[in-house]
Amino acid sequence: MIQLLVASSSFQLMCLAAMLDTRSLPDADRRVLVLANGSICPELTVPLDEGPGFDSVAARFDNVVDLGALTAPRRAGAWNPRTEELVTFERLLRQAWDLGDEPVTLVVESIQVNPAQALARIFHDAPIIVHSDGLMSYGPTRNKLPRIITQRIIGTCHVDLVPGLEPVLLRELAPERQVVPLSALQTVFEELVRDDSPGSELPEVPGNHALVLGQYLGALGLLDADQELELHLRMLQCAADQGLNHIVFKPHPSSSPAATYRLATLAAERGLGFTWLRSPLLAETVISRMKPTLVVSCFSTALATAQFMLRVPVCAVGTGQLLKVLAPYQNSNRIPLSLIHALFVEDYPVPADVPEGSTDMLGELVKAIAFCMQADQLPMLRPAAERFLQSSYGQSSGYFKRRRLAALDLPPRWAHPAGHRHPVVRLRRAAGRKVRGLRRRSARVVKQVAQKLDVKA
Repeated sequence: MIQLLVASSSFQLMCLAAMLDTRSLPDADRRVLVLANGSICPELTVPLDEGPGFDSVAARFDNVVDLGALTAPRRAGAWNPRTEELVTFERLLRQAWDLGDEPVTLVVESIQVNPAQALARIFHDAPIIVHSDGLMSYGPTRNKLPRIITQRIIGTCHVDLVPGLEPVLLRELAPERQVVPLSALQTVFEELVRDDSPGSELPEVPGNHALVLGQYLGALGLLDADQELELHLRMLQCAADQGLNHIVFKPHPSSSPAATYRLATLAAERGLGFTWLRSPLLAETVISRMKPTLVVSCFSTALATAQFMLRVPVCAVGTGQLLKVLAPYQNSNRIPLSLIHALFVEDYPVPADVPEGSTDMLGELVKAIAFCMQADQLPMLRPAAERFLQSSYGQSSGYFKRRRLAALDLPPRWAHPAGHRHPVVRLRRAAGRKVRGLRRRSARVVKQVAQKLDVKA
């Protein structure tokens, strides 16, 4: 049996390596790493197989293939074969990747989208294992999957990025879940820290510095260029407030160089030292090597790995603002954003630290948000969502939209905006008004009849 293990980013490569090191995936006669660069502009980013430390990680696989090379100029994420082309593509992939007629198992990320769905359709009888997609794996399935795919999903495998928190992904299928300890991922990154291949060099900086991780929120349509610059300035101020006067800024790979130049100028005006980190190294590798005093970002997964895996203090900036503007409510970034806000702004304890017999508030919060995001797919979570909202809405209202609560007829009812109540509630109240009106009219008629009888008497 041949396993095809698909990765769209360097972080996914590290997670797959940790899964293999801990034997969290089923045995296979041969393992093929399928690279499917998930960048919006792969031409402008360092190819996955050219990144520092790739050879060390790739040694865990029997061979490596590049899906993007076959689908070019179409990006792997935009590859969507037509039904009549599936047999042709299966022949092509089996020949190009030397699969022969052997049975195949797919280990994919982001099963809701391509190329995972495309590969699942092409290898139509292959069992499917879904591996973790960073913090997004804690959220619900983005949309309803075709039965031809769901009936072949045999389980999930995720790295314990938030210790003890159970993912909601594919909860509707009740999959078997394999959990990879965070220490296994740390071991993989320690391996990369020792790597001295070209491209792994880092600049010399003062020991007492902050690492600021930029996020390209303009690509999500959440902020415009000026708002994003203001957010990054707030990150610099967060570091300055901690007494740190030197900033190492690692911009998002898709962000504009002009924005970083502008940020550097503003940092200098504030008396802050500024180092622009152009390295392709992952944030976790940078943290391990440069040992910053503080890591600052918005809702990057690296905040979780820095805090729980590398034990470096973190600061989350702008999460409350983004929770207000993130739309629609079903946006798949909602769970990562909510997790970072809950953990590093509101100091929710991770489930692994909750004493036995106490309520896991973070887990309950995630269930409630997940139900509000995908109520049709997760009806089994309604009772948990109702309990949490009934008891904790007052201190957790920022995670929920009042219109969404009204649309789903969730408590507390007083939070429902007038005119946006659930249709059933509106019908019930309208019926109540009609009944009360009939009672009043009936009472008047009875009173009038009684008065006439008294007059005749």
